[in-house]
Amino acid sequence: MGSSGTCSLWSAFLGGGGQQLWASVAAAKQRSSPSLSFVTVEAKAKTRREDRTARHIRIRKKVDGTPDRPRLCVFRSNKHLYVQVIDDTKMHTLASASTMQKPFSQDFDYSSGPTLDVAKKVGELIAKVLFREGDN
Repeated sequence: MGSSGTCSLWSAFLGGGGQQLWASVAAAKQRSSPSLSFVTVEAKAKTRREDRTARHIRIRKKVDGTPDRPRLCVFRSNKHLYVQVIDDTKMHTLASASTMQKPFSQDFDYSSGPTLDVAKKVGELIAKVLFREGDN
């Protein structure tokens, strides 16, 4: 951010006025060589995986699992539902449950994917596992 043109260009992207952006582009045109006639800004389209990873990082900056209040991590695929309870201080998974475990694998209909009723059952299962481990 050495020159004023660059500074005003960045301030436009960070919420400054659009007029500053055009003024800095016009100033850059006058200073630069004749072969450089415009400034184009292109953004890459993000994939679904990149969006998911960015969302995960953004949430993990704010949420931290402790022994008293562990973090609940839920992943839903098209067929199954996976739940983990994590203590981030020890980097340790306290309990996990999924629709692939035996109580669900016999009763679960795989054609429609995880429904709300299935999610409630997985929640009840993870709660039972946590209470059982809490008693020990």
